[in-house]
Amino acid sequence: MAVSQALKTPNNRVMLNRLESFTPKRLSIASSPRPFSVAPMLDWTDTHCRFFHRLLSKQCLLYSEMVTTGALLHGGSDRFLKFNGEENPVAFQLGGSNPHDLAACAKMVENYGYDEVNLNVGCPSDRVQNGRFGACLMAEPELVADCVAAMNQAVSIPVTVKSRIGIDDRDSYEELVHFIDTVAEAGCDTFIVHARKAWLSGLSPKQNRDVPPLRYDVVYQLKKDFPQLNIIINGGITTLEQTETMLEHVDGVMVGREVYQNPYLLAEVDQQLYGADYSPVSRQQVIALLIPYIQQHLAANNGVRLNSITRHILGLFHGEYGARLWRRHLSENACRAGATEQVVLEALKFTQQ
Repeated sequence: MAVSQALKTPNNRVMLNRLESFTPKRLSIASSPRPFSVAPMLDWTDTHCRFFHRLLSKQCLLYSEMVTTGALLHGGSDRFLKFNGEENPVAFQLGGSNPHDLAACAKMVENYGYDEVNLNVGCPSDRVQNGRFGACLMAEPELVADCVAAMNQAVSIPVTVKSRIGIDDRDSYEELVHFIDTVAEAGCDTFIVHARKAWLSGLSPKQNRDVPPLRYDVVYQLKKDFPQLNIIINGGITTLEQTETMLEHVDGVMVGREVYQNPYLLAEVDQQLYGADYSPVSRQQVIALLIPYIQQHLAANNGVRLNSITRHILGLFHGEYGARLWRRHLSENACRAGATEQVVLEALKFTQQ
């Protein structure tokens, strides 16, 4: 069904009115269940991506891209922190290792209205290591604890940590327990754990997402050994059925690439994992809701081009009729100067049987 038809059909009009008037609740992350979240992904989970994802799920927790303390302190706060209030609940991920700088940035994050500030202790890239943050910090649990303590003193929102299960040859369970225990004592009660270790040399960031074997059993054991903590599992998760199985062992599941490549997965999250009493939004309804957002940003003349928004919706019709032509039309035309929402409406025609 085309967007114009969706707007005219009574049942869909009621659905759209409800969605348009829905204001996501700000979650108290420390006390509320968080069964599903979308992973922070560099160059992917920007504000446009998060707004699109929020149209699909009103309940799941969203994350920003990782931003370093240096960029935030010296690159202009609006550039990195400004976002749409409709995105909440949303967390902001910081990269850094200086407790003072992290505390200052955490306060900025809180002031902008984010629901959580997360410290990246999992990224394995050379650039991140040279800046002394990311996965290399797993070798310095006391420093991470100092960072968490400083951030906690600066803000009232939850401070969380995202890590790996180990790095290089320092991947024993005992070392992981020491890391978790040390950082938890500093006031962190939520750990998002990518169930792979990271090789800090010899593997690219992309290879580090695939080559080291997944060890879900290690994360499950963490929950057994630290029942008082919120343990969120991440890595290689592709279905909600898999998610439901994992929730028997941990407090939450974080999904990254699968959500980005197949975003309509989010449409089932609210009903299946949060017990929502409303029906999933259709793909056509999502486009109908996205069009005003596109129009608003293009009319603002603030440098936003159509493809900076549409690049995130290429996978919306993944596995559906016309998906290839949908992607192709958007890819070839949204990047053109002066492109408007009409490109999206034209692409939508390819999905109609």
